[in-house]
Formats: sequence, structure tokens, C-alpha cells
Amino acid sequence: MKPKLAVWKFASCDGCQLSLVDATGGLMELSEYFDLSLFPELSSYIETGPYDLSLVEGSIATDSDRAMIQEVRRQSRWLVTIGACATAGGIQALKNYRDSAACLGMIYAEPAYIDTLSIVSPIAACVPVDYELRGCPVNPNQLTEVIAAFIWGRTARISASCVCLECKAGNIPCLLVSESVPCLGPITHSGCGALCPAFNRGCFGCFGGAESVNSAALGKKFGEFGFSLEEFSQLLIGFNPCDEAFACEAIDE
Repeated sequence: MKPKLAVWKFASCDGCQLSLVDATGGLMELSEYFDLSLFPELSSYIETGPYDLSLVEGSIATDSDRAMIQEVRRQSRWLVTIGACATAGGIQALKNYRDSAACLGMIYAEPAYIDTLSIVSPIAACVPVDYELRGCPVNPNQLTEVIAAFIWGRTARISASCVCLECKAGNIPCLLVSESVPCLGPITHSGCGALCPAFNRGCFGCFGGAESVNSAALGKKFGEFGFSLEEFSQLLIGFNPCDEAFACEAIDE
């Protein structure tokens, strides 16, 4: 019997699910090895659990989200979070730095009808997670690699290096050093293929913090460009507000 794959959505823009749809070649090659049992973005077909592998997009923003992710965890042998929202809160978690009630009043005419938690959480804050895949959105090739690794029972070959190594591999000059362009590449997880630096724009950090980062040192470099510590902190949390590597405490003066 083929393993059963399920794809779930919580608070998000659907971009990471679309990355799976975009990975047509890789997904088609893998499809003979698993049953796509639940993927509402792609099909109305639903096969009941339990599931061998669940891919989860989005963060937890409501009580119903929290109850649902606990049920997903119970039904899933392996649970993989995909994208910045699921792994580090996403842009909706920016409200964690503001008064939640005040934010509702800015947006909704009748905020009393809105059911939301005061704090948006990544999936791992609510249930155990077996693997986290970064990005906003995720890299479709990395996504199919994770699925393939599960099918064949091996470790996913996903680099934990920073974007700087992708620049080196692509012969992209260092914007931070040669052009004095503010760039988060030295502390950002690889996976985007250095997309922004390839177009002469500094990295925005959408793949979250790389391993063993030195945010404090980069913060001092940004200070040479006129950035205050607060401005640098705000830049870090843009896509990954709950990423510990990008937390404000990590860059204390």
C-alpha cells in the first residue's frame, strides 16, 4: 500500500501550497510512490486519515486553528511544516509586536465579530514537528526533495548554509562588501538561490535564520549604513517574527 500524503492550510496566503503545484515535474515523478489523500488547494477528493506524511502551511491564529493542528498531529505519522508562516509565524505574526485589539480596530468595522488569538504562533509552538522547511514561499525543488526523502526513508538533502554561499556559487558579487548595499544574506538560511542579490538587491531574510548566525555583528555593519538597532530589528522580523535566530535579544548592543 502506498503511503498517504495530506496537505493542510492554516493562516497563510497559499503560496507554499502553490509551490507544490508548481513543482509539476518532481511531483509527477513521485506521485506513483504515494497517494495524495488530501489537498483541498488542488482537488475536492478527500481520503480520511490517518496519514503517513502531512505537509502543513500557515501559522496558528485562532482557537479553531489550535484545535485543528492538534488533530492533524494525531492523524499524522510525520508532520512537516512548510514556509515562513508555519515555521516562524509569517507576516501575520507581526501583530505579536502590537496590541492585538488595536490592530483589529484598524482593519475591521466590527472587530467584535473577529475570533483571533492575541498571539500568532508557528506550528512547532503547538505540536511536535518532524521537519521544518523554510521560505516565503518554499523552494519547490526542496519541497519535492523532502517528500522523496520520506518515501525512501533517508535524510532530506537540504543545505543549512546561508545565502552568501548561494551568491558564491552563482558568481554574484557581495553587495554588502562591494556595493555597501544592506543585505541579510550572511545570516539568512539558503534555499532561494540568492534571488534578490542576483538582481542587485539585498537579501530580505525571507528564508529565516541560518545555523550559527551572528546577528549582532551584522547589526553593527548595518549601523555603518545608518540603521539604528530598532530599524535593523524591524527588518529581521519582516517575514519570520517568531524565528529565534532573528529575535531582538540576539542582537542586543
